[in-house]
This record gives sequence, C-alpha cells and structure tokens, in this order.
Amino acid sequence: MSKEFSGEDTAKFSSDIVAGQAPALSPEEASALAALPSGSALLIVHRGPGAGSRYLLDQNQTIAGRHPDADIFLDDVTVSRRHASFDRAGNIFTVSDLGSMNGTYIDSQRVDKQRLINGMEIMIGKFRLTFYSSDKDR
Repeated sequence: MSKEFSGEDTAKFSSDIVAGQAPALSPEEASALAALPSGSALLIVHRGPGAGSRYLLDQNQTIAGRHPDADIFLDDVTVSRRHASFDRAGNIFTVSDLGSMNGTYIDSQRVDKQRLINGMEIMIGKFRLTFYSSDKDR
C-alpha cells in the first residue's frame, strides 16, 4: 500500500554538497551587488531549482521556506514550510535552521545557526544559494 502525498510532507534526501568557491558572477549579478546599500545582502541561487533567482536581504528577519507566505518562497518538496531564517543585526547576517527535516547547510556542514560571510554557499533543500554582503560593509 502506498502513502498518498499530501503536499504537506517534506521529502527527505541525502546531502551531496561539496564545499567550494563562490561561483563566478554574471555582469548583471555583479551590477546588483555593486548597487547594494550598506546593511543589506543578496542571496543568489546558483544551482538547483530557480537558478539565477536573486533575493534581497534588507529586513531584520527574512524567512525562507515552502509556505507561500514565506519571504523567500522555495517551491520544492525538499524544503520545509518554514525552513530557515536569515537575521540581520547591523551589517551582520546569520542563518538559523527552523527545525527543518532536511537541515540547512553552509559550505557542506549542517548548521543550526551560523554567521554568514561573503561567498558562503547555503543549501536549503535542493536550492544552493550564495551569500553576498554589500561591498560597503566589507
């Protein structure tokens, strides 16, 4: 007997992350980064669903997840409804896992909470996002 998939479940998968350097930026991405005001940051999906998508971090808290009301909507069953929180204090950003099934990874290491540094890769489900802080804060 098979279990019916309700869309409320989070599919489980194994991590195959390999830590590496930040991907090369396209001219458009480089322009977007140059225009970031102090105290903000940008997440760019470099691999996985939605590759090329950009998400501005300019609030004190930004929630990423599969729920349609999430600030960063990541539509894939490997993402929990409220998967991770990106938090800002001044020009310091952290990511915190919100009890997700598949976890949140930074440069191939599962984390509960981690300060973000320019070029770090964050894995949320199948999404691989690279963190870039404003040039004005470096």
